[in-house]
Amino acid sequence: MADYLMLASIFVSFAGFIWFYTRIRRPIAAGGGTNNTKSASVATKSTSFTGECRSGDDSDVIIVGAGVAGAALAYTLAKDGRRVHVIERDLTEPDRIVGELLQPGGYLKLMELGLEDCVEDIDAQRVFGYALFKDGKNTRLSYPLEKFHADVAGRSFHNGRFIQKMREKSSSLPNVRLEQGTVSSLLEEGGTIRGAIYKNKNGKEIKAYAPLTIVCDGCFSNLRRSLCNPQVDVPSCFVGLVLENCRLPYENHGHVVLADPSPILFYRISSTEIRCLVDVPGQKVPSISNGDLSNYLKAVVAPQIPVELQDSFIAAIDKRNIRTMPNRSMPAAPQPTPGALLMGDAFNMRHPLTGGGMTVALSDIVVLRDLLRPLHDLHDSYTLCKYLESFYTLRKPVASTINTLAGALYKVFCASPDKARQEMREACFDYLSLGGVFSNGPVALLSGLNPRPLSLVIHFFAVAIYGVGRLLLPFPSPKRMWIGARLISGASGIIFPIIKAEGVRQMFFPATVPAYYRGPPSHPPPQ
Repeated sequence: MADYLMLASIFVSFAGFIWFYTRIRRPIAAGGGTNNTKSASVATKSTSFTGECRSGDDSDVIIVGAGVAGAALAYTLAKDGRRVHVIERDLTEPDRIVGELLQPGGYLKLMELGLEDCVEDIDAQRVFGYALFKDGKNTRLSYPLEKFHADVAGRSFHNGRFIQKMREKSSSLPNVRLEQGTVSSLLEEGGTIRGAIYKNKNGKEIKAYAPLTIVCDGCFSNLRRSLCNPQVDVPSCFVGLVLENCRLPYENHGHVVLADPSPILFYRISSTEIRCLVDVPGQKVPSISNGDLSNYLKAVVAPQIPVELQDSFIAAIDKRNIRTMPNRSMPAAPQPTPGALLMGDAFNMRHPLTGGGMTVALSDIVVLRDLLRPLHDLHDSYTLCKYLESFYTLRKPVASTINTLAGALYKVFCASPDKARQEMREACFDYLSLGGVFSNGPVALLSGLNPRPLSLVIHFFAVAIYGVGRLLLPFPSPKRMWIGARLISGASGIIFPIIKAEGVRQMFFPATVPAYYRGPPSHPPPQ
């Protein structure tokens, strides 16, 4: 029966995708027009770009931000011989409640960049898969790691410790200058970014120049509007707690509770601490100051979590060390600008439910490194900008798969009064519980080990077909047939808008995009 449903799902998926592709087109992101209206974060120089300005150009690359993306990028480019100037607003250890779980696919990218030792000596915990909990049932899903080196697994840790190790590693290279400062704007002349204006830790305003400026200043970026057309969505907020003196039901696994109204996450971030993230739909959470949030957590959330964690959960609430953070989603919408590039969460975000953000960022850095390696000079900004348009296509297989999966899973995992959505949620849990190809395929997508968009679409509609099959067997009724039809329609309504936002052509047919074949400039630009 399972094999039959799988074959049927493949047929329906291909048919649905062909129908969708013939009706929806999206302009190629890399081929978008120039930004005619620049925001206030770009400072336009009235004088021409002369030798006087060039005298401050002692770097090949300026990187704004030294988080995961910025620090990793600085080390990568410097290792290839570039002179890198990193400007970070605050060089003290960050204290965040996200960016704490690195998927195995992200760890492989970390190894490829030579940064795998950054997860050592920070009490990082190995992660071998996930455990799902729903209505008293649970199932364990393991990463398909059989073909990889024994060291390959997910890692969970304190985000700040990881970032400090990355900063130390990058600043250990002699051609990296890591400086504390606040970038207020980018320097522009004639449509080309020439560098950045920042205030150092002493409050002195400085103009820094480089042929390439890469903005990696995170999800709260105040510079991204200069370089893209951001469409930021905030579907929910995370409420973060740290649980102590308890054990997870499945150690070395992330835990996802399909609760009402939305998922709850647990994963270990040190040998003694467990991170809990409670998703609260909407852009606001109950007030912390008057106790509404504590009451909500105790009355609504606590009864739904595994009993092994309830006492520690209540104790964490009573400590009142509760943190909140909005969950942002933003498709990559680049406006190629000579002399500048966006990376990391400043460029592209997805719901953090699947822990895919660092994997996407590290994968993007690998793509960019490989594109820049053949270039000895970066001063021909327009030629470089045209060449780097291929970056937006080459990053798509990994980025679009992880982005789409995160958005789709979040919507499926949220509770709903709609019967069809309830059936989809139940079908997803039971489908993953089947094991074998039914769990290995989706988990390989989630982990970044097999980021193939078509595989994602096939498995997503396989879940929908599986749900319809459960409704119609053993005897279909008009009511069940109607719910089944709405289930398929609802599944399409979840995934197709996300795919459209990601870019159908770049996501599924990247080889048809001209920039895909764009090679490095054949002749070095004039000095």
